[in-house]
Amino acid sequence: MAGFLSRFCGQIKGWIQWSWTYLWAVWFMLVVFVIYILRGPLKLSENMSYATMFLNTLTPKFYVALTGTSSLISGLILIFEWWYFKKYGTSFIEQVSLNHISPLLGGEPVNNNEVANGNANGAITNGSNGNNNSSTHGQQSMPECKVWRNPLNLFRGAEYLRFTWKANKDPLTYYDMNLSAQDHQTFFTCDADAGKPEYEIMQTAWRERKPQARIKAATEALEKNPECATALILLAEEDASSILDAEKHFKQAYKYAEVQYKKSQQTQHQGSTQEAIHSKGYGSTQEAIHRRDTNVVVYIKRRLAMCARKLGRVREAVKLMREIMKEFPLVTMFNIHENLIEALLELQLYADVQVVLAKYDDISLPKSATICYTAALLKARAVADKFSPDIASKRGLSTAEMSAVEAIHRAVEFNPHVPKYLLEMKSLVLPPEHILKRGDSEALAYAFFHLQHWKRVEGALNLLHCTWEGTFRMIPYPLEKGHLFYPYPTCTESADRELLPAFHEVSVYPKKELPFFIMFTAGLCSFTALLALLTHQYPEPMGVIAKTALTWVYLPVSYILEKLEAILPANLFQQLSRI
Repeated sequence: MAGFLSRFCGQIKGWIQWSWTYLWAVWFMLVVFVIYILRGPLKLSENMSYATMFLNTLTPKFYVALTGTSSLISGLILIFEWWYFKKYGTSFIEQVSLNHISPLLGGEPVNNNEVANGNANGAITNGSNGNNNSSTHGQQSMPECKVWRNPLNLFRGAEYLRFTWKANKDPLTYYDMNLSAQDHQTFFTCDADAGKPEYEIMQTAWRERKPQARIKAATEALEKNPECATALILLAEEDASSILDAEKHFKQAYKYAEVQYKKSQQTQHQGSTQEAIHSKGYGSTQEAIHRRDTNVVVYIKRRLAMCARKLGRVREAVKLMREIMKEFPLVTMFNIHENLIEALLELQLYADVQVVLAKYDDISLPKSATICYTAALLKARAVADKFSPDIASKRGLSTAEMSAVEAIHRAVEFNPHVPKYLLEMKSLVLPPEHILKRGDSEALAYAFFHLQHWKRVEGALNLLHCTWEGTFRMIPYPLEKGHLFYPYPTCTESADRELLPAFHEVSVYPKKELPFFIMFTAGLCSFTALLALLTHQYPEPMGVIAKTALTWVYLPVSYILEKLEAILPANLFQQLSRI
């Protein structure tokens, strides 16, 4: 019975919504008909004559004030609309119409600013991301945008904080740092930490908003337990003022973390045996501890490799990265292969880079700007030094040149923001700790570390400059249909504005046209301002023009009224009252 009532109410609601689509037109016609029928009692003719007399007595100053006020109001609306468009990328009037007025008329509310970031940790640990898979099939089912951890993220104390001191600007947004706090809680804590004072303090430390509070909490945790690896991680990330200091902290943390990892590895197997014999809770607890210790070891070793890379010991960094990928092949959440690619490019070991790409540039694996643009760089390296656009336009492209151009087009389709940074058409800022695949944040992070590698290959930037814009001819409607990838997601702009600092101008693709209401208010403001100026300068001619225009507007109305009076009797209202 309840199901029948709910279906019946749903049908009534749907019918009412459908009727609203046409009911307003019927209502409007009914109002017009009633007003016409009641024109006698309402004395419409006399009121119209009074209104005409009133308009004839108005001076030109009134029209100047009227048009001037209209110009001022439309100008204020234009300024607000422009500010809202620059800040949020859409029209305020359009948003109000779609989200609030449209549902009243039976439509569905639309939210253009919806950013499907999901859970940051889920996005990071997910092995694949749908919008990055190369595919020409299923173009319509475009996945949501997901935020990923930046594999090459900088050190807060040794790098981000130094920028803050120098430029007096915050390079990281609160949203970005909050995602990092969620990551750290997921990586470095587990349910088995209850009752251990140092780990309980660290659970609170990761949630602290102020850096000094986090550092103070980590110091307290070390006082409770000098071998607390996660506390040393926090101090290395945020308290160390140089890469050397950070490396010292990480080496100390790695020594303690490795011991804890080996211990939990042994107890995990023991826990599995006891779980099979006695209870389920003990084994699952040991697995959670071992998973936490694995994350700690991998994170520390990866950061040690990054320290070695920044200090110029690139071969040592490559060795550490290869060890991580060999010992922990299932730990893919840190995308260490991107760190390895960057280090190999620094050593100019292009054959080794090609081997890494052969493993990770697969249709079943998630793509990234590093994968796509490095593949393009390797192909461009074979032909870039001899490439000339004039010669190529005359004789055509060779097979190798065509392969390089196609690789560039593929990379640009995946992330169209990168070329402007590589060609230094846009200025770089410090990359965020999280990136959005195919977004401006990913392009910024890639170019920040890989621009030097493109410059090192002679002619590579020249080839990119000559060919990258040709990509857009293949995808004239990137939001609707892609060529090698899914259509470009619409949520990147809003997510990038949350990830990137306010002083950075976010790159938008595709370029948005000005909304209709901005152009309309601009035209209205200009037109009314012009009318006000002309009326002030030439009051009498403008008065004649205004009266002529009103006469022309009133002509069709008077014609319709005459026809109606000829059809309907004058005493129709009296006859209806008698009935």
